[in-house]
Amino acid sequence: QVQLVESGGGLVQAGGSLRLSCAASGRTFAIYTMGWFRQAPGKEREFVAAINRAGDSTYYADSVKGRFTISRDNAKNTVYLQMASLKPEDTAVYYCAVQYNVIAGPYDEYNYWGQGTQVTVSS
Repeated sequence: QVQLVESGGGLVQAGGSLRLSCAASGRTFAIYTMGWFRQAPGKEREFVAAINRAGDSTYYADSVKGRFTISRDNAKNTVYLQMASLKPEDTAVYYCAVQYNVIAGPYDEYNYWGQGTQVTVSS
């Protein structure tokens, strides 16, 4: 009962930055974790980053640690992914997801997904 819409994707040169946004609507009051996943050409979907409801716990894939920053604004029902020092390997469709189960870990058991936004990093 929640809808997720990603935005901010596009084409950027290697070493550049990009900021993704995901706005949630509908049953937003019970969302606990918000996260980002990505799927590159020929690859399976992989975890990128996640943040809990209070915003005081964040989690990152090893491949993006130190380069990506996740944040959220509960008043706007929005989660962000600030991406810096982008590499061609970061090229993928990026998906926003939300989790309602407070017991679940940050890496799986997400309940709803957005349609994705394309990020392309050129060399």
